[in-house]
Amino acid sequence: MPPFVLLAALVLSEVPPPPVLIPAIAARDAALFDVMFVQCDPAALKGMVTEDMEFYHDKGGRMDHDAFVADYAKSCEAKRAPDAWRSRRELKPDTLRVYAIPGFGAVEEGTHLFYERKGDGPERLAGKARFSILWKLGDDGQWRMARTFSIDHAPVP
Repeated sequence: MPPFVLLAALVLSEVPPPPVLIPAIAARDAALFDVMFVQCDPAALKGMVTEDMEFYHDKGGRMDHDAFVADYAKSCEAKRAPDAWRSRRELKPDTLRVYAIPGFGAVEEGTHLFYERKGDGPERLAGKARFSILWKLGDDGQWRMARTFSIDHAPVP
């Protein structure tokens, strides 16, 4: 194999410019939170995060990859009960900000709202929070969550 071909194979996927980056990250955000709150699919979640993923939460503390996936799987099991609490996350679109990190990926920031309901009961707005996600663009072209800060959780009056 010629040296330039080998070098090209080692270069990380190039982070796209903002007109492409912002909708790509917004779509990945939507896919991630669909898996987290609607699908309840631990295998799918595992494929959407890096092996060294870290999650920081102002209420729950720090979790590494294994603890994060295990905690998620446990909550999915609990949601199978007919009278279980279920949550939904909604991104406030006007708060979405995306910043390229050349040679790595992007940082996404924003505010989201959380809704909850018990069983099939009525849904209510339960709270809001700010978040930052560091997305890594893999050599396979897939965006994976590498670091997350979920902060400033507060009830919504």
